[in-house]
Amino acid sequence: MPFALSETLTAPASTTPSPSPSADPLPITSAQLDSAVSTFNERLLQVAIAIGVGLIVWLVATFLIRQVVKRILTGTALSQNRIFKWAAPALRALDSERRAQRARTIGSLLNSIVAVVITTLVVLYVLKALGVDLAPVLTSVGILGVAIGFGAQQLIRDFLAGIFITLEDQYGIGDFIETGAGEVAGTVESMGLRITRVRAEDGTIWYLRNGEILRVGNRSQGSYVPPVAPTAAPAGGAPEDNEGGSTAQDSNGGQHSRE
Repeated sequence: MPFALSETLTAPASTTPSPSPSADPLPITSAQLDSAVSTFNERLLQVAIAIGVGLIVWLVATFLIRQVVKRILTGTALSQNRIFKWAAPALRALDSERRAQRARTIGSLLNSIVAVVITTLVVLYVLKALGVDLAPVLTSVGILGVAIGFGAQQLIRDFLAGIFITLEDQYGIGDFIETGAGEVAGTVESMGLRITRVRAEDGTIWYLRNGEILRVGNRSQGSYVPPVAPTAAPAGGAPEDNEGGSTAQDSNGGQHSRE
């Protein structure tokens, strides 16, 4: 009996299936390895070409902008060139401080635009070379741009107004301007793409947002003539004569009439 019981207890253990051995991974062939290396090298080459071309274009554009700014600083009549007729107001002969300020503003603006455009194009080409689908990326960037533009529309308005004020030469450093209906009148001390600082005649410093300047008068550009203040009548003037005559007192204290 004990032998039969032990045999009964050990019998199910012999019927348990043994685990199947795991399948060996397929070996990578040399052809697959060569194809992967070749694809990686091609993509890496495309990325390098995109970055190199972008860098060369940026260097050339920066050099040209630097030359234009240098010519503006030296006061060369660049507006005589037919290519730059559109920028004639911005390239007029101005005093040194104002010309330098305008040249720095235009140069900084052009450098920023060139850098943003080139960087955006290079990033798109790099992503395309790496096999990234650009459709979702462009959609996300477009939505983000709309959200930022809606939230910062006042800031964008100020910058755009400052760009056009600079290019159209509406006013500059040292000009005496008057905004609106005489709200602020004073001398321009500094001028940026977003803020214009004006010192009033009483010494007050005004900071004007360019997007809020709807009307501006420049007394330094035109032939401004100050209005003539009306002369007040003398306080102790002699009384006027009456129609029928008047009386006067002589030196002896007597009075006599005159017609």
